[in-house]
Amino acid sequence: QVQLAESGGGLVQAGDSLRLSCAASGRTLRPYAMAWFRQAPGKERVFVAAINWSLGSTRHADSVKGRFTISRDNAENMVFLQMNPLKPEDTAVYYCAIASQRPFNYENSDQYDYWGQGTQVTVSS
Repeated sequence: QVQLAESGGGLVQAGDSLRLSCAASGRTLRPYAMAWFRQAPGKERVFVAAINWSLGSTRHADSVKGRFTISRDNAENMVFLQMNPLKPEDTAVYYCAIASQRPFNYENSDQYDYWGQGTQVTVSS
């Protein structure tokens, strides 16, 4: 069983920074990729960023490019999301996810096998 645990969310003001962390544990953990998604109230879960576990190559949604950066620590089985500067429209529950195999479409949540419980990020104006 693979488990993911997110942390680092909170209530901040517009323009502030947050760093989300996701710790992965479980059997023979060898993800192909890890990603962050977010879900705002009343909206669908959407892609934020993904990272290839071996190569470290990344991709980010257009809405966060230049503001958010995904990174990973292979030794610690952790993935991070640095968010700066934050905007009120970034308010959402943020989830990390693992894709065991290469996704056909990194932005499709169906391509990911394991999910964390999420961490709330609230940005006030």
